[in-house]
Amino acid sequence: MSGSTGTKEQVLEQKLVEIRRHLHRYPELSNEEVETTAYIRRLLKEQDITILDVPLRTGLVAEIGGQQEGPTVALRADIDALPIQEETGLPYASLHPGKMHACGHDFHTASLLGAAALLKQREQKLKGTVRLVFQPAEEKAKGAAQVLDSGALAGVQAIFGLHNKPDLPVGTVGIKEGPLMAAADGFYIEVEGQSTHAAVPHAGIDPIVVSSHIITALQSIVSRSVNPLDSAVISVTKLHSGNAWNIIPDRAHLDGTIRTFDENVRAQVAERFEQVVKGVADAFGTKATIRWIEGPPPVLNDGKLAVIAVQAAEAVGLEVVRPIPSSASEDFGFYQKNVPGVFVFVGIAGSQEWHHPAFDLDERALPGTAKLLASLAESALKSIE
Repeated sequence: MSGSTGTKEQVLEQKLVEIRRHLHRYPELSNEEVETTAYIRRLLKEQDITILDVPLRTGLVAEIGGQQEGPTVALRADIDALPIQEETGLPYASLHPGKMHACGHDFHTASLLGAAALLKQREQKLKGTVRLVFQPAEEKAKGAAQVLDSGALAGVQAIFGLHNKPDLPVGTVGIKEGPLMAAADGFYIEVEGQSTHAAVPHAGIDPIVVSSHIITALQSIVSRSVNPLDSAVISVTKLHSGNAWNIIPDRAHLDGTIRTFDENVRAQVAERFEQVVKGVADAFGTKATIRWIEGPPPVLNDGKLAVIAVQAAEAVGLEVVRPIPSSASEDFGFYQKNVPGVFVFVGIAGSQEWHHPAFDLDERALPGTAKLLASLAESALKSIE
């Protein structure tokens, strides 16, 4: 990465800011990241970094090292944006109406490109191989599965990823073993009723009343069926029924989400959910059908790799804090079901939370994050037997 003047630190920061702002101007949605992929490919080729031939339509996988025998570890960044109209007023705001990097994936991508540059400079000294995964479609929770299906993680013995964290200051990184982010499953319930005139409700079955009882009963699952020391969230976020003020409709539809941090709790909640929905519907003499939308599993950090991550962060001068787990989801959990891995939170002193139209971050976090990723890879190569 050349073309700027100043100290190495300043040159790195200037280049990463330039990359991040370019990505921010031209956001692309999940599985549409064609130009983003081409841009990443060009920057990697400029540094003579090997790009692997894997069957991905968008996103790409590259490699550094392999000159000395050793393990293979992976670093992952997501590259997609969100269908949000940007409201930051920044001079480098999105030029694509209705699309925005409102979750900081531009920051993640720029940081991994910075790590690639740092690792390339030390390629001859790497005791093994570092695989760089620029993953598409994280926002749709589809990209990690696409990468796994492509065979891009074959031979990988550990994987590391990160997400920016707006409520952490620049210079800090949140690292913990065990659960960090939640599994996210969606549900769609159709309640069958029997339409009738609103003045003669006894001649029908009111699906709105049935739905109301289902919603109330579902709230008891977390409070009465889940161990208080575990964690779960059930949220009904949509209820649609009827089209006239004087007609009891024949159907109602409910949508929502379940968040859990443990696979056993996840299964337990789903089983109890089905019992509750069926039981309430039976009590009203009707039936309800559930359609599940299975989302990503929880992000569960490997204990040994978490220790390595703490040491790697401290080695580049970052302050390590123990983060509070987030009920948001991340498809990085799919990788961890196949390969031991660690996901960390990087402080960006953000102005808003993720997915907000005015989301922005402190770009001074870029060089430290690039160094962190490079340090994670090098430390893992030295530690994995």
